[in-house]
Amino acid sequence: MKFAYTYSDPLLEEIPEPTSLGWEVDRIYQDLGKRSQLQQLFKDCETNPPDGVFIRRLEELGDNVSEVMSCLSQFEAMGITVIAVEQNYNSATKATNTHVNLLKILEEIQQQKRSRRIRQAHARNRLDAAPPPGKAPLGYRRGKGKYTIDRSTSPIVKEFFDNFLLYGSLRGSVRHLAKKYGKKISVTTGRRWLSNPVYRGDTAYGNGEIVRDTHTAIISREEAAQVDRLLRRNSRLPSRTATAPRSLAGLVVCGECQSHMSITRVTVHRQKKEYLYLRPINCSRNPKCSGICYQEVLENTIETVCRDLPQAVEKINFPYFDEVKKNLTAAIIRQQEILEQLPALVETGILDEETCKIRIYKLRTEISQLQTQLAILPPVNLRSVAQAVSIPEFWLDLSEAERRFYFREFISQIEIIRQDKDWNLRIIFIF
Repeated sequence: MKFAYTYSDPLLEEIPEPTSLGWEVDRIYQDLGKRSQLQQLFKDCETNPPDGVFIRRLEELGDNVSEVMSCLSQFEAMGITVIAVEQNYNSATKATNTHVNLLKILEEIQQQKRSRRIRQAHARNRLDAAPPPGKAPLGYRRGKGKYTIDRSTSPIVKEFFDNFLLYGSLRGSVRHLAKKYGKKISVTTGRRWLSNPVYRGDTAYGNGEIVRDTHTAIISREEAAQVDRLLRRNSRLPSRTATAPRSLAGLVVCGECQSHMSITRVTVHRQKKEYLYLRPINCSRNPKCSGICYQEVLENTIETVCRDLPQAVEKINFPYFDEVKKNLTAAIIRQQEILEQLPALVETGILDEETCKIRIYKLRTEISQLQTQLAILPPVNLRSVAQAVSIPEFWLDLSEAERRFYFREFISQIEIIRQDKDWNLRIIFIF
């Protein structure tokens, strides 16, 4: 007959399923947080001793080395073999190398316990939705158990986000900060700011989990959703084209050689007038594909968008997305209702304080995941926006930066189809 025992810290891990252990044993004793089942194991071993006891690691037998050694001594006194599967330890082997192996394992246990205490402290901070260790991000200060707005630096961060939302250019926003505030940051730092949950009022932890609404946000949820859309949009474009001044930059591809096309500026000697052309960057054909007038492609693009965009939007399965949104919203409401019931369960003694905190933390992270899924769905006003931008007059008063914003909101790629000396466009929309 064989027994098995596992211990799991609820702050750090979940109790494993017996079937996941892969052990062929007669009985499994599992503890979560406290070692009541370990005491039951000793009692059962006294009345009905097994041939051996399987554990994952020796440190599961106690909170320190002395407790582990005490448990091993008790098993040895009863003549029961202890096998630590993940540490290649078998107490039935009396060889000298096993003794040396035990000493190494005990040293390892001491190191693991120190690391575990640190991780437990971090886990308790997570349960209280406290900020993770380290310096607060620019725009915040560390307050009593949460981030608080730093009024001297938060306007800098807000200006950065406002500029990015207006122009959709990461590098342009970085330059804007340096010019207006003298605050020099790298493009990598700027990209981290745009995706950092802390500026949205959320706290992210090292384990990848996010707890929402833990402190005052610098940008609103609507602004955060727009930032995410801009980041996804820019990720589809060739590098550096997000900052290009021309609205078609990074979108146009030659249908013949499949090369992206760059914008070339040509000037006439002693004249202020300039001409813009779209030319393939890496054309493999011989002779190479010729350039095309930028203004003609721009006008043709606007005409095609006005004609084809409403039809493309109508093909979207909005009832499907409505159903997805409805299901996600209902799931969020259910989780929030459970959250509201937990304090009463503590008052009646059904849950203890620590178990309640763990449950609250898990519910809040689950709600955060659901709300993230909800935020990436197409905006509900997509039809009305498509109708607005399909009016030719809408485009007349826009600057190139504003046109760039709207083109990239809808267009994935513009392909130039050449026909002898003529050409036409094929626009591939994002949705």
